Amino acid sequence: MTQRKLGYAVLGLGIGMAHADAAYASDRADLVAVCDLDEKRLAKAQKKYAGVTTYTDFEELLKDDRVECISICLPSAMHADFAVRAMEAGKHVLVEKPLDITPDRARLIEEARVRTGMTCGVVHQNRFNVDMYPIREAIQSGRLGRLILGTFGVKWYRDQAYYDNGGWRGTWEMDGGGSLMNQSVHTVDLMQWLMGEVASVTSHMGIYNHEIKTEDTTASLITFKSGASATFVSTTCAYPGISTEIMLYGTGGSIEADADCLKTWKMIDSPDEDAEEADMLTRYGGGNLAAIPEDAARKFGHDHVVEDMIAAVLDGRDPEVLPADALKAVEIVCAVYESARTGKTVYFN
Repeated sequence: MTQRKLGYAVLGLGIGMAHADAAYASDRADLVAVCDLDEKRLAKAQKKYAGVTTYTDFEELLKDDRVECISICLPSAMHADFAVRAMEAGKHVLVEKPLDITPDRARLIEEARVRTGMTCGVVHQNRFNVDMYPIREAIQSGRLGRLILGTFGVKWYRDQAYYDNGGWRGTWEMDGGGSLMNQSVHTVDLMQWLMGEVASVTSHMGIYNHEIKTEDTTASLITFKSGASATFVSTTCAYPGISTEIMLYGTGGSIEADADCLKTWKMIDSPDEDAEEADMLTRYGGGNLAAIPEDAARKFGHDHVVEDMIAAVLDGRDPEVLPADALKAVEIVCAVYESARTGKTVYFN
């Protein structure tokens, strides 16, 4: 019996090319269409993906009955408008990060999901990095104990040309922020996913090395309803691009990672601490590209998120990250900006 394939489309061919690659490679989907205003991007996609239909008009894409699911890969402030229109037209949607640039706009997507009954997922693929599986398990099982402190840092580099290209990056109107909203929202998502509900945010931000409207550096002290605390720094000034730090310290031990690579694994209850850490670093220290045999079948990055979205639609289940989940990261980022602007601590209900 032939397995039904999901008709997939991608709107926006910047980061959207990663979505198109994943859908084109999937055994459970057909990449039937792509949409972009840039004719050169469309020509490149048409050459790369055999049989794909190209559109410059979103309304024409929505009229294509073959299209069942659309990845929304536009500038951040356009996510809600186009995701809502797609769902109201009967299309399932996968929305790139951030969900949108304000909590109010982000909530429009969740409201449309509920109202229309369409499936909607959000791209927060770092939750599924190979090292996140044991880290999350150590927290949820209680092995790490009561969380005391977290240290998170996104120390990346972007030159001025990055912001000048396209004209929307580094603007409040379209990007919603700078190093925090654009580069660091994935790590903000990881922080709240690992440490729990935020209680307060106290922050500073500035522009140090770019001609932009928003910020290229932030530093925050964050408290959680559990009683734990964390520091979070973001920057696009750390030449040549240093690290993404994820460090967790609890009453039961310490875990440190750099993005998808586990760096430290110390557990108080371990019968042989050094041997256990050596084993964990062998298994999870090499990142996604060096996944251990039992993880070999897993997909990572956009491949994972797009494949999960396809499966969610075909199997009649929710995707792994819902709009209500992704909203939390937007709320935290906007609280950081509010605190930095006012010089006051922002408290969460």
